[in-house]
Amino acid sequence: MSEKTTSSNKSFLNDAANRALIFQIVLLAVVVFVGYYLFSNLQANLSDQGISTGFAFLNQPAGFPVLLHLIDYTEADTYGRAFVVALINTVVISLMGIVLATIIGVIMGLARLSNNWLVARLATVYVETLRNIPLLLQMFFWYFAVLATLPIPKNSIIFGDFFLNKRGIYSPNPITQDGFSVVIAGFILSLVASIALIVWAKKRQTRTGLWFPAYWSSLGIIVVITFLALAVAGFPIEFDLPQKSRFNVTGGMVLPPEFVAVLVALSTYTGAFIAEIVRAGILSVNWGQTEAARSLGLKDSLTQRLIVLPQALRVIIPPLTSQFLNLAKNSSLGAAIAYPELVAVVMGTTLNQTGQAIENIGLCMLVYGTLSLTISVFMNWYNKKMSLTER
Repeated sequence: MSEKTTSSNKSFLNDAANRALIFQIVLLAVVVFVGYYLFSNLQANLSDQGISTGFAFLNQPAGFPVLLHLIDYTEADTYGRAFVVALINTVVISLMGIVLATIIGVIMGLARLSNNWLVARLATVYVETLRNIPLLLQMFFWYFAVLATLPIPKNSIIFGDFFLNKRGIYSPNPITQDGFSVVIAGFILSLVASIALIVWAKKRQTRTGLWFPAYWSSLGIIVVITFLALAVAGFPIEFDLPQKSRFNVTGGMVLPPEFVAVLVALSTYTGAFIAEIVRAGILSVNWGQTEAARSLGLKDSLTQRLIVLPQALRVIIPPLTSQFLNLAKNSSLGAAIAYPELVAVVMGTTLNQTGQAIENIGLCMLVYGTLSLTISVFMNWYNKKMSLTER
């Protein structure tokens, strides 16, 4: 009987799956124990110092201004409202930076492969210079060496209805009127029609081999339908133009220098890395593909857009995802030049005034984690969509 028990124990432990399960249970127990110990120690230390825990402070008046807010905010609003303002600023600067960095990266990546010697060398200088200078230093350069040297408001540099001075860039501010919902509905309708047209064109091309200019047609649909919606609604939009007074500029919409410096630095810095990713992706496509396209009489622009880039995307997307994630997280460096994003507002002013370090740091970690995971999920979906399908 004992021999049977011993042999059964040996056979149980000899199974790799069983051993892996045991190791995972032990590891989970250790993690739970360490986590419980650290949490208990934290609670005891906070209690000894008389520091209360919880998120009740979010309902208390903040009492400090926020330089840039895309929603209504005053000093009388709560810390929770200030957190939302900072969250919006972080998301806006991240999304705008991703779009601009992608555009810059694609252009510079293609420029590096240009047959024009001057264009290729200028793109090389751009890439090798910007990606080898720390991002924080580039933010300081744009903020202190460029924007801070602009003239005072009464001596603003004027480009039409745009004013440029130390306080930022003043531009016309669009103000919607009654009936603008018709324009929004028309724009949404045009987007749906454009997507349907692109899907139809791809299916038609797969079925018959006939090409249809779906993207240019979609752009035309969006422009025409949106314009018609504007006309039907009576053009329900006005522009508040900036006006130069004796000592200041009033009216319009202002982009503060902190926002401009962070956006330009993030876009150009990340764009330099994306340029190399695009160049490597294009070079990974066999040169025979390009030669075959030329032998069929295709122009170089069509060859790049229809043959090379679709194949290069499968190589470009994975490292491109990493650059998007880096840009979103690097936006936290804006705190160094007082751009009111999460780190500056939540981990700076709010933490100093409330003393709730654990809660404020936890909120920032949660936001950046969620933002990064959202970008990763979308890019992984797109990567899977663009991957080769085996038959």
